[in-house]
Amino acid sequence: MSPASTKASTLTLDAAAPSSPVAPVSSPDRLEPGRPGYRRMSFALFAAGVATFALLYSTQALLPAVSAGFGATAGQASWTVSAATGALALCVLPMSALSERFGRRQMMTASLTVAVLVGLLVPFAPSLGWLIALRAVQGAALAGLPASAMAYLAEEVRPKALVAAIGLFVAGNSIGGMSGRILTGWIAQLWGWRAALGAVGLLAVACAVVFHFMIPRARHFTPGSLNPKALAKTVGGHLADPLLRRLYAIGALFMTVFGAVYTVIGYRLVGEPFHLPQGVIGSIFLVYLVGTVSSAAAGRLVARLGRRGALYLAVSTTAAGLLLSLADQLIAVLLGLVLITAGFFAGHAVASSSVSRTATTGRAQASALYQSAYYLGSSAGGTLGAIAFHAGGWAGTVTLGLLAVLGVVSITLYGSRVARAERRYLAPVASVQN
Repeated sequence: MSPASTKASTLTLDAAAPSSPVAPVSSPDRLEPGRPGYRRMSFALFAAGVATFALLYSTQALLPAVSAGFGATAGQASWTVSAATGALALCVLPMSALSERFGRRQMMTASLTVAVLVGLLVPFAPSLGWLIALRAVQGAALAGLPASAMAYLAEEVRPKALVAAIGLFVAGNSIGGMSGRILTGWIAQLWGWRAALGAVGLLAVACAVVFHFMIPRARHFTPGSLNPKALAKTVGGHLADPLLRRLYAIGALFMTVFGAVYTVIGYRLVGEPFHLPQGVIGSIFLVYLVGTVSSAAAGRLVARLGRRGALYLAVSTTAAGLLLSLADQLIAVLLGLVLITAGFFAGHAVASSSVSRTATTGRAQASALYQSAYYLGSSAGGTLGAIAFHAGGWAGTVTLGLLAVLGVVSITLYGSRVARAERRYLAPVASVQN
């Protein structure tokens, strides 16, 4: 086992990670709480996170209405979500390469602008096929934002504040997902799903304006080249890192659960035994506030439990929520969604920040690979969740989610075993050197 792989394998999931030599290099002018620019940066990326999730999942709460409007099945309508997340997953790596050349700030601004413009066209889609196509273009446009944001934070924020800063960006995701769904739910009930999508587009316009005027300029970005061979070498290096591969798989599996649950929940609540109206179903997404809290608290969880401990807590919370949601009482379903949401956002914040800390070079590509896995998980979760719901009802969707949770547990246990083996291997070496 090489020294490089030893360091990479023990870094990110251990509580002692901040002192590791592979953490981002500290600099006196890096941003941290209390320093000039940190609040502006946090607010700007929070707004970008709101716009990203509001646009990306704008049709999710409207799927029953979209199905009715186009005479489509749940599986067919779910492609209005899966096409956006799938296109994002496919495009995030090339977009991150462009950010290495032209800058994180520039890439985030361009991506958000194009996605907003497409969002203003989405309500006028004449058919389900056109709606899916526009959503795919919108997802591809948004691909330049997540990985660039993670790389921007890794370069501009002090290492000790990185988990908290990424947690705030993820919190913006949760607020965007929540506000977009609540907004679309009530507007769809009053004026139809097309008006609801138009309202999301206007919300994204406001967020894009805030981002443009608030985001600080990058001080630590060094432009790179667009050399395909260099890109392939960087990507290959990241994929060869066993710790990064585990983190990518964890992100994909967490998002599989989340994508399945929130794609299908509208169909469950509109049917037996609940029969809830569209506006009330949209309001169910207020539970995203729990995700805002849990993602922002990820740094404190890691400090107290270590990274593996925080992941175990996240998966346990998610699994408990899935099981609780099986009950046919509305209060139990709501509590289940609270636990699923809290566990997902905490796990995502821990895994994504671990990727940013682990990669010492090509951080945009490392983050892009995580985002690819994450949104492929969302796309797969949405489609497979709808298929499972059609085949076995809500219990089928929950079974899919529990299998994904079991995958996260298995990967984390394996990582713990590898770390213990490496510590036993290194102990005699250290004693000889001393």
